[in-house]
Amino acid sequence: MKKSFFFLLVCFLIKQSVLAQSPEALKIRKYGSENAIKIISEFSEFLSIPNVASDPIGQQKTASFIMEMMQKRGIQNTQLLNATTPNVPPAVYGEVIVPGAKQTLIFYAHYDGQPVNPTQWAAGLEPFNPKLFTNALTKNGIDIPFPKDGNYQDDWRIYARGASDDKDGVVAILNAYDAIKKNGLTPNYNLKFFFEGEEEAGSPHLNEILEKHKSLLQSNLWIICDGPVHQSGKKQIVFGVRGDTHLDLTVFASKRPLHSGHYGNWAPNPGLMLAKLLSSMKDEKGKVTIKGFYDDVTPLSPSERKALDEVPSVDEQMKLELGINDVEMQGLNLFESVNLPSLNINGMQSGNVGKMVSNQIPTNATAVLDLRLVLGNDWERQQQKVIDHIKTQGFYVTDKEPTDEERSKYAKIIKVIREDGVNAQRTSMDLPIIQKVITAVKLTTNDQVVLQPTNGGTLPLFLFEKYLKAITVTVPIANHDNNQHAENENIRIGNLFDGIVTIGAVMMMR
Repeated sequence: MKKSFFFLLVCFLIKQSVLAQSPEALKIRKYGSENAIKIISEFSEFLSIPNVASDPIGQQKTASFIMEMMQKRGIQNTQLLNATTPNVPPAVYGEVIVPGAKQTLIFYAHYDGQPVNPTQWAAGLEPFNPKLFTNALTKNGIDIPFPKDGNYQDDWRIYARGASDDKDGVVAILNAYDAIKKNGLTPNYNLKFFFEGEEEAGSPHLNEILEKHKSLLQSNLWIICDGPVHQSGKKQIVFGVRGDTHLDLTVFASKRPLHSGHYGNWAPNPGLMLAKLLSSMKDEKGKVTIKGFYDDVTPLSPSERKALDEVPSVDEQMKLELGINDVEMQGLNLFESVNLPSLNINGMQSGNVGKMVSNQIPTNATAVLDLRLVLGNDWERQQQKVIDHIKTQGFYVTDKEPTDEERSKYAKIIKVIREDGVNAQRTSMDLPIIQKVITAVKLTTNDQVVLQPTNGGTLPLFLFEKYLKAITVTVPIANHDNNQHAENENIRIGNLFDGIVTIGAVMMMR
């Protein structure tokens, strides 16, 4: 009797799980499992092409491979969209015009990748030689051959540069359309595809491409496929991104290195001067002390605040995972912190350490500041706030190497170089078309779909808004521990195939 009851309960739960997902999602999921060999084989070939943003030959090969993938799937009007500036990686474009469709969706991912240092990758791994492991390396995953029977396990991982940022996005988008087409399904929207080649370089020429091809790129919504799902593994939809800009700082002291025995306690030490300056920019609770740093932040709307309150906390999970005991901004969780502008030290340098250390007082000290912005901040204005703060600390600010006259006149001299930046962007989650996206994604899973007002990373979404007056929403698919931008980048197999289902469901949304 107990056995019979247990069996019926299991059957009921399975039935409820199936009912929770739309028929289209189930068909797309089945397509993925039945075509795993073909999908992974193409993905592996794609990952084998070097795609570092500074490598024009690799970029050209990558763009050509995407064109071939699109043409194989019958995507129409495939072409390279060039910027007005010559020798810029093009965007790869294609479209599917659906008879009777009155609205258009554009699916975005980028095909360029971050630089690589092969010596930092784990033994046996090469950035552009994809390998399959039974789990993450941090969980003792073992290197195995790609199975010939197509029986891939969800927790297996493919290691390669671009595996999760963002060639997985390209592959998920194109295979989602393939699954729809092969299942005889008809999208309710015209579909356009736009794959950028300069995102990792800061999208310096994206504005030119958008302006030059404005009429071609009109749409009702851009769906951005980039970034990770929630740290719990739950799917998430992100409605905005932070902006980003940088400042390069160099503090000057003596014109030549000095013996620390002969001149210590007398000659100013630039490393200490820089450290004191940087420590003046934040208090012990992690709050930036620069005047007006938070003043122009646009508050979250009631629906955004409600969504943020419902995001599952991952603070304890991430502290354990990262081996840290405390957080920087006291009283705020991870996602609340991300919805505020931040000031981060990307790197510092003064003199030598380790085997190269010597008893000297260095001539200068440098640091790079990373300023993340939220809606309401302007990147140039935010830079100026930092520079004004530096002046209040007694520094003479210049953008050049100091002259002898300046050295004689000022006790504290700093060179500040402004880097370009991008502003933050956020889409209202109350828009009707956004509500359709939320419904579509919810029909692919039995778990909570996490709704994030702002993502911690930066994408050039404000450019779509500025030049095309476009609405954007981000639907990420990668695992949160994918090591993007770093050594041992990877994609979890379950995330890749589930991503195909998610993107396919958005293509089919009503």
